[in-house]
Amino acid sequence: MRHVERLAAVAETVSRILAHGAGHLRLAAPLGLGKPNVLLNALYRAVLADTSQTLHIFTALSLARPVAKSDLERRFLGPFLERQFGADYPDLDYVAARRDGTLPPRVRISEFYLQSGALLDNASAQREYASLNYTHVARDLANAGINVVVQLVARRVEAGRERLSMASNPDVTQDLLEEMAASGRPRPLVVGVVHPRLPFIANEAEVNADFFDLLLDDPACDHALFALPREPVSLAEFALGLHASTLVRDGGTLQIGIGALSDALVHALLLRQRDNGAYREALSALGGTHALSDTVGGLAPFARGLYGASEMVMDGFMHLARAGVLKRRVFDDFAIEQALAEGLIDETLKTGDVERLYASGALPSLISGPELARLMRCGLLPQGSRIDADQVLLPDGSSISCDLREMSARAALGRVMTGRRLCDGRYLRGAFYLGSTEFYRWLGGLEGDAFDGVSMTRVSDINQLYGGRETLDALQRRDGRFFNTCMMATALGAAVSDALEDGRVVSGVGGQYNFVAMAHALRDGRSVLLLRASRGAAQGARSSIRWSYGHTTIPRHLRDVFVTEYGVADLRGKSDQDCVLAMLAVSDARFVDGLVTQAKAAGKLAADFVVPPAWRRNTPEALAAALAPLRARGLFDAFPFGSDFTPVERQLGSALQWLKQRGARGPGRLGLLLRALCTAAARPDELAALERLGLASPRSLAERWQRRLVLTGLRR
Repeated sequence: MRHVERLAAVAETVSRILAHGAGHLRLAAPLGLGKPNVLLNALYRAVLADTSQTLHIFTALSLARPVAKSDLERRFLGPFLERQFGADYPDLDYVAARRDGTLPPRVRISEFYLQSGALLDNASAQREYASLNYTHVARDLANAGINVVVQLVARRVEAGRERLSMASNPDVTQDLLEEMAASGRPRPLVVGVVHPRLPFIANEAEVNADFFDLLLDDPACDHALFALPREPVSLAEFALGLHASTLVRDGGTLQIGIGALSDALVHALLLRQRDNGAYREALSALGGTHALSDTVGGLAPFARGLYGASEMVMDGFMHLARAGVLKRRVFDDFAIEQALAEGLIDETLKTGDVERLYASGALPSLISGPELARLMRCGLLPQGSRIDADQVLLPDGSSISCDLREMSARAALGRVMTGRRLCDGRYLRGAFYLGSTEFYRWLGGLEGDAFDGVSMTRVSDINQLYGGRETLDALQRRDGRFFNTCMMATALGAAVSDALEDGRVVSGVGGQYNFVAMAHALRDGRSVLLLRASRGAAQGARSSIRWSYGHTTIPRHLRDVFVTEYGVADLRGKSDQDCVLAMLAVSDARFVDGLVTQAKAAGKLAADFVVPPAWRRNTPEALAAALAPLRARGLFDAFPFGSDFTPVERQLGSALQWLKQRGARGPGRLGLLLRALCTAAARPDELAALERLGLASPRSLAERWQRRLVLTGLRR
């Protein structure tokens, strides 16, 4: 057993890490929530203070709070950020330095996934970006000479026994250490940092203390967790979610990402479960469902429920679990899982299940020691059972024969098994979690079966089928629906999700390619890419469906299903002409003629093709009119899962966003200035918004002008 050294001070831990690095730190840190910000900041400052030190950080998704770019933004963001994160949240120093262009040459930051859109114009981040599939990160980091790994750790003490968990991020660390050992590279110094507010997850995320070389437990590392503010969902996004939800089959598997489109999908699934009449009414208002709904999806509420297997676990899974949608458990026993898939048994065993399990091969002819351990692990026999000669002795003193070839032995086993519930099942697996404050509270409050049913594990287990258990993984992920978002798509079925055609990276490929490929590998899996049909408004609107684009994340030969607010496009196995027709049918009508012209020029549509009248109705105005009655009934609130903003802040946020858009363009900026000059005095219902920004009683010319701008935005 490796000795773990326990430390109680950040400064001492920094000294130990610097000594181990011998002047050249090559440090790996988890993506997202798993970074120990306090320790990383202390290391960064120590390296800055010692010119003999170099530091190269390998990570992804370095979370950063938004930074105000104007005085109005500062007035709005300041109070909100303090309420959301606390006054002492430790932003990462290296993120601020990279943003400000002050990162010294001795410090490099290499990331394989960037905070979406935040670093498009940051030359340092763009140069250091590494384009990797999530599942390849451990392999490539092993070749990078990593000498230190740092990771947040959750701790739980029960009856005097300490339990440690990698909690939010077991995604890469274990694979990295194994890759380095397998290639004969020295083991890096592994540093765990205990965070008392990090929700504890058991099962595959749990590790022994000797997994770490250093274990830091310093109260200075206790701070608010980075919580994502809940985003608003537009009417078009709600429509998109409704269409996508019809592709989910009861008893299947769900993978979803994050953002407004995912929230819209979850909202639609909840509507399908809780108010099926309104759900069907909304779909009818949108023009009905695609034929795929009948063949791969459904419209009925979920009786068997869904299993969640997603690289990212976020708020949506919490809402689905609370609603009884996310409840199908999977078991790491092929025979038991096969029996469940075939409907031979349910999770609670009943009379006759012994014979069904025996006939299917899920029960052995003879109960040996290993088979007894398996039966106890699965819950078929009670814990504490043991073998004595040719009998299984049960904790209550009774016994059954080990020879299940005898009908009397199976009958005795059936009496023991009937009414028992299968054990050690999982209804949700992920590689990392990230979400709202409410989500963290939910995770931290799980108990009993709800707690045992959640597992965080390696990304190599979640994002691919390889690794020696492919058949079981495929069985568990039956009817898998892999929902991901993209920025743009081509009419021939390629997807643009992570970067622009000039090479600048918006985010990263992450696991998207893996999930698309997995959907094709699974017999009954489908990849569903979600995108808005257009971006921008009025004269600035642009189609998100392009004829071609200079960058591709998902190649056209992996085309499967695309969903926009105007419907579902099924491209799997289709000819180029049929793909073009399917994509045009879900495009924004304002751009269809241009796409048709390009398709004809490329020979992908016949010269005499005429746009069907139905496609002309794919407009934002028609969509709004179709859903207006349901929206008036409160079915499509902009914040379907609540908001971290107050009602006044929601009002202000919309107004400030409008001001920012208007002020960014020449003609719009001039019009905005003229409107602001003509703004009348504040009305009583606008005073709360002005108070929130500290502009109720302006003291300077600048504040008076800001007040006019805000009033203009509120009255737009």
